[in-house]
Amino acid sequence: MQLIEVTNAATAVDFIKVNVLMNQSNPNYVRPLDNEVDEVFDKAKNKHYKYGETKRWILKDNNGKLIGRVAAFTHSKYINKGTEFSTGCVGFFDCINDQIAANLLFDAAKQWLQSQGMEAMDGPINFGDRDKWWGLMVEGFDKTPIYGMPFNPSYYAQLMEGYGFQNYYNQYYYAMNVDDPLPARFPERHAKFAAKPGYAARHISIKNLEKHAQEFATVYNAAWAQHGEAKEITAEQVMKLFKKMKPIMDERLIWFAYYKEEPIAMWINIPDLNEYFKHFNGKFGLIEKLRLLWMKKKGMCKKFTGVAFGIVPKFQALGIDSFMIYEGSLLIQFKGWYHTYEMGWAADWNPKMLNIYKSLGGSQSRRMVTYRYIFDTNRNPFERHPVMEYN
Repeated sequence: MQLIEVTNAATAVDFIKVNVLMNQSNPNYVRPLDNEVDEVFDKAKNKHYKYGETKRWILKDNNGKLIGRVAAFTHSKYINKGTEFSTGCVGFFDCINDQIAANLLFDAAKQWLQSQGMEAMDGPINFGDRDKWWGLMVEGFDKTPIYGMPFNPSYYAQLMEGYGFQNYYNQYYYAMNVDDPLPARFPERHAKFAAKPGYAARHISIKNLEKHAQEFATVYNAAWAQHGEAKEITAEQVMKLFKKMKPIMDERLIWFAYYKEEPIAMWINIPDLNEYFKHFNGKFGLIEKLRLLWMKKKGMCKKFTGVAFGIVPKFQALGIDSFMIYEGSLLIQFKGWYHTYEMGWAADWNPKMLNIYKSLGGSQSRRMVTYRYIFDTNRNPFERHPVMEYN
């Protein structure tokens, strides 16, 4: 076998090709856009290079056939609460069903991470935000993945665990039919807050994206500060994201709750882009962009997905989530715009978010696993991700 570091355009093309080769036998596979994978490893386009470095490899057999790939990352802001040792990351793992081949890839990542001072590696995850390519799919192979969701052959878990990775935490997705009735407490709580002066819930307006970017940053920073991950975001960063999302954004799916016109909660959703991208075979040039706009105009996407959800701590546990979601349901349900809603992943260390998913009446649709491999367990014993503490 031949392990080759990705250092030029040709090997970068092969790096993408491996993923296609490993998944092409599954009819539910949707090829990620080539340009989005490339941008992860582009220092000019990925802001996370301010905090870390990457290295990636492809693996060929003795006949020159592509049989695997992996990437390794360091990131100074990658912090998991309860972890007191330096942890690197691996991602974009693909491999034939061969433990020796997988071990070669993981060894390369481990050795490079050790040279960077790391004492463990988590993965497979993304060199970027957690809404894309995070975790290993272990349940849900029978359905088309939603946009940004990892997708892999079922034997990958055996390869990772065979190397010594352990289940650090589970990631659960929940799904429901859009027109399914919400439990009785939703209209009850909605009525309670609708009768109180000062409370309101509204979907965004495309014309006021700057205002909504500030609202997003306000709620996000307040809601996620307690996670202990130092993950603050600025309104300018959100605005860049909104501008990128604008061509596919459906303002009816993005909601904020307010108290005296101050944002106190958000429920952010987008159409499932894989409903479009599954027709593009990884390409996204002018023809594909025009085709996407045509499909959007025709209403060909019937699934929407959760991107972010948060409530300012002062207003948590009051039922604001039910108020906001039910207000959204009054607009979205029974219109025929969408048939299915699949929520973004929530980890087993975040029981409050999982309870919200369950309270909607959703059913578990997929399970991912984020694994951890500790280089010296005598020095750093393995422990699963601690359950989130709420204020």
